[in-house]
Amino acid sequence: MRNTLIVTSAFLLSVVAGACTGTSATPGKPNPAVGPAGAGAPERPTAPGAPQGGTARGPGGPGGPVPVTVTTVASKPAPVEIEVIGSVEPLSTVSVRAQITGELTSVQFREGDDVAKGQVLFTLDRRPLEAALAQAEANLARDTAQAANARAQAVRYQDLAQRGIATKEQVDTTRTAATALDAVLEADRATVENAKVQLQYATIPAPLSGRTGALMVHPGSLIRANDAAPLVVINQVAPVSVAFSVPERRLTELKQYLAKGPVAVHAQIPGSTGPDEGGRVSFVDNAIDRTTGTIRVKATFDNRSRLLWPGQFVNVTVTLATVQDATTVPSVAVQTGPQGTFVYVIKADQSAEVRKVTVERTRGDESIIATGLQPGETIVTDGQLRLTPGSRVSIKKGAEGGRS
Repeated sequence: MRNTLIVTSAFLLSVVAGACTGTSATPGKPNPAVGPAGAGAPERPTAPGAPQGGTARGPGGPGGPVPVTVTTVASKPAPVEIEVIGSVEPLSTVSVRAQITGELTSVQFREGDDVAKGQVLFTLDRRPLEAALAQAEANLARDTAQAANARAQAVRYQDLAQRGIATKEQVDTTRTAATALDAVLEADRATVENAKVQLQYATIPAPLSGRTGALMVHPGSLIRANDAAPLVVINQVAPVSVAFSVPERRLTELKQYLAKGPVAVHAQIPGSTGPDEGGRVSFVDNAIDRTTGTIRVKATFDNRSRLLWPGQFVNVTVTLATVQDATTVPSVAVQTGPQGTFVYVIKADQSAEVRKVTVERTRGDESIIATGLQPGETIVTDGQLRLTPGSRVSIKKGAEGGRS
């Protein structure tokens, strides 16, 4: 009985040990859960192309072709331009004021009208001025008669003196009186001319052709000579000026092209879809503004269509020259990194190559490339964030339509 208990206990211990070590409890039968040499559970089969311990790699995933949008490097004319903001100014502006005091009798235009040089704008009460002119002319006639009599008296006394009848003193007195009356005649003539000028001031014409502003007076108002408030302001809007500031660093370049001939300027109204207004540089200031580092420039525009209006802000483009064979790419293709600007070039084997480039300038949504690219090369315009040097790429369908 004791021996039987010992054998049973030994058998139970062997079963427990086999469960812990993964060996079969039954001698001679291997455990199917145990691999060769007792290495544990069997490995699961790996999917083709998947990295060990990872997920399968598919198109567009890690290690697969990267979908990108591409375009072709173009060679085409590209203007050398300066783009700034400018403001429209009238070529000439005049504040119309009265030169005499009087009652305003008529206004012969409507505010906002276009007027021509010499066109009558205002008329003042002419009656006091006409009366003053008539009085001056009457005084002139009176003094003319008196002067003629004084000259005749002087001649008569000269004859009497030669015959010994009149004294030399009487001759001098008559001669002096005649000379004084001649001077009075000159003063009377000047008074008449002044009265005529004052009468002309009663009619106020337009001093230049232009556009009238708001009317500040109305018929019946008492107008004072040289009053602080003008009767109306006239702005010349055709032609018109556009003033803008050019950076100091572009001044030498601008002067070089001005020395060769007229420099074209285009003005575009923000938000307008119509054509640009064309003009030319007409003025360069004689000093640089030290506070802003710019110099003031003006351009003159014919403005026959009246698109440009005084006080308006416009986008100004100064075209200095045109480079006929410039290497251009979309600006979205140019990336910036620690080593400078670069683009991804697609090689013949559909792999991406990093190419360092030098951007000469930008124009709108295009960049002018100085070095690094040749016309006809294919570059990436979208999808750069997923690219690395040597990455395989797949061009999206329809993505080559943007090639220029």
